[in-house]
Amino acid sequence: MSTPVVFIHGLWIHSAAWQPWQDLFAEAGYETHAPGWTGDSATPAATRSRPEAMAGLGVAELTEGYARYLAKLPVRPIVVGHSFGGLIAQKLLATGAAEAAVAISPAPIKGATKLPLAQIRSALPVLSNPRNKTRAVALSERQFRYGFGNAISKEESRRLFDAYAIPGPGRPIFELTAAKKDPSSPTEVDVTAARGPLLITGAADDHTVPEVVSRQAYGLYANSPSVTEYHAFAGRGHSLVFDSGWRDVAQYALGWIASLSQKELSGR
Repeated sequence: MSTPVVFIHGLWIHSAAWQPWQDLFAEAGYETHAPGWTGDSATPAATRSRPEAMAGLGVAELTEGYARYLAKLPVRPIVVGHSFGGLIAQKLLATGAAEAAVAISPAPIKGATKLPLAQIRSALPVLSNPRNKTRAVALSERQFRYGFGNAISKEESRRLFDAYAIPGPGRPIFELTAAKKDPSSPTEVDVTAARGPLLITGAADDHTVPEVVSRQAYGLYANSPSVTEYHAFAGRGHSLVFDSGWRDVAQYALGWIASLSQKELSGR
């Protein structure tokens, strides 16, 4: 039985954006899954019509939703997450719920303290109103263009916004900003735990999770006894997993997963 691969989307993007990845991985022989966040509906349009379904959800609740999903699979899967999905993927890996993980431009785990101006600006649609902590927040097309589509054409950014953009809970953003002073922050990951292999990637032109933030997250694993690798994609923004250049990112992740030995996957 092949190891299943579970794709975890990030804030403001529907899981439908993973379909090309699922097709590519299925061609390579993997069973794939792309369940949405707790509160998501089956399609982007349906999710947009029910934003209240995810209002107030935080990192812990979202991670628990995926942990329950993974526990129902016949074998422990590999998880691939983007943005907040990358943070969730790291949490699932650290607790032993996953065999290996790929975290693509992941939202910062506790301990990643760099805060570039572009990242602050990307979070302002949520942080500008404290009441958003208990609400679902949707990006405008202009905000999406800055946070996701800055490294692609305006026309492509608009198409992606129309196809995949959904409201998202504001609470995870507030949890990120409070992580440094919160002794029980849900963004904390045990970076010293023995666990399966982890690949973290960054995107050089990313506004939402600037590459320096992804690189710092990788550095937090310096004392880990387990395989941890890093790769940066030049000229790419936060839309890198679902824009016209998605295949380059997907093939890199697929190649890394295929290169893992059985010993690495079961060596904990």
